[in-house]
Amino acid sequence: MALLNFRRKETPAPAGVSAPVEAFLKGYSIEVMPRTAEKVESFRDLLPAGTRVYIAHIEGTPIEDMVVTAKRLNAEGFPVMPHFPARIVKDKATLADWIARYQGEADVKQGLMLAGGVAEPVGEFNSSMQLLETGLFGGFERLHVAGHPEGNRDIDPDGSDKMVMEAARWKQDFANRTDAKMAMATQFCFDAKPVISWVNRLNAEGVKLPVHIGVAGPAKLQTLIKFAIACGVGPSLKVLQKRAMDVTKLLLPYEPTEVVSELAAHKAANPDFGIEAVHFFPLGGIKTNATWAIENGGKSTVPAAQS
Repeated sequence: MALLNFRRKETPAPAGVSAPVEAFLKGYSIEVMPRTAEKVESFRDLLPAGTRVYIAHIEGTPIEDMVVTAKRLNAEGFPVMPHFPARIVKDKATLADWIARYQGEADVKQGLMLAGGVAEPVGEFNSSMQLLETGLFGGFERLHVAGHPEGNRDIDPDGSDKMVMEAARWKQDFANRTDAKMAMATQFCFDAKPVISWVNRLNAEGVKLPVHIGVAGPAKLQTLIKFAIACGVGPSLKVLQKRAMDVTKLLLPYEPTEVVSELAAHKAANPDFGIEAVHFFPLGGIKTNATWAIENGGKSTVPAAQS
């Protein structure tokens, strides 16, 4: 008589949930600001346990508000990754003070380095690379840097991506010579094809940093178009423009189902593809974004309070 097989079988995705999407959404991160975080009664009711929460530091936001938000999220059990926008940091002493506050009051061990959406620096820093070179982030376990799948006019005014790619290679070199865990968190996009091409090109250029791909959460179409233009999203903006021309869809909220599904399918077919995780920009609200993830992510997106 054959021995009974007690090997645990893989639990299938719940009905209506795509297995590739469920796998793709596992370990997603999300971005908040102090003023948007204040509107959320409990993050544990919305986000899976261990979700990384980025805190966007917009020019004019007091560091005190940033630290309070980080402290609250840490207390709820979520790893916090505040933004460090180079162009709004006055000097090295200011940067050291911010880091000390985050570490001392909110146990922050992660940070996102970026230039910041400011035309003229307020002090001595102009780029994320200059922040990294200060050596002040030695106590951090994880450092993320910005990525631009559709280029960045602030960096390459001529519309090319020459300087963006040069910066990406510098960041890869920095990762090679440090022990920090690094990844590239990108601007949001609406079309999977340019993203796939960009990630493949990064690899061809020798940039192997894991990509955390930016995805815009559900929102009104007009809201997304406004943010897309303001943030310089280029080729994939045509996806929204095409949708705006369809009267049957004009008044319906945009959802990222199509772009996430296409990227998830590509990742499932190509396991070594460079996208490691999804990073959500909740442009239509944190709760709205989290609800979409819960409805589409199966067991990967069950809120902490229910797990």
